[in-house]
Amino acid sequence: MAWLIGAIILFLVVAVFVVKLKTSVSRPDDNPYVKTAPLFTAAERSLLGVLEQAEGADFRIFGKVRVADVVSVRTTLSRSVYQTAFNRIRAKHFDVILCNKDDLAVVVAIDLNDRSHEKTSRQERDRFLEGVCKSVALPFIQLQARNRYAVVELRERIHGTLVA
Repeated sequence: MAWLIGAIILFLVVAVFVVKLKTSVSRPDDNPYVKTAPLFTAAERSLLGVLEQAEGADFRIFGKVRVADVVSVRTTLSRSVYQTAFNRIRAKHFDVILCNKDDLAVVVAIDLNDRSHEKTSRQERDRFLEGVCKSVALPFIQLQARNRYAVVELRERIHGTLVA
């Protein structure tokens, strides 16, 4: 009889342990996050490397920067107009920005156009970002994604944009 009570107690302890383990593992609201793939695609990493060679002495280079961290919406607008304008930029990002080394003011925004930019929706996004940058007098460079970038060519493109 004692062995039966012991077996029942052991069964209950194991059952409680299994239920707690299953509950803690299967509740997605406890930890809904997973680590993502590398931050940059191969083309973006290649571009960053060449940008470092071309402009690293003159500028600080940052990647994957939210447009809303570079451009803000005027606070004098009505709440609904402000929110609509903010919503249009909050989830978009620049692939790369170059900043002044002294004060980290953004000098140039760069977008890398890969095959996804052949889609109409991406082209509309590109035109929108171009318009936003133009409205705040921020030079905006769109580069075609390549396997390799020439340091001199990239430097000339950036400096040509800054002079214009």
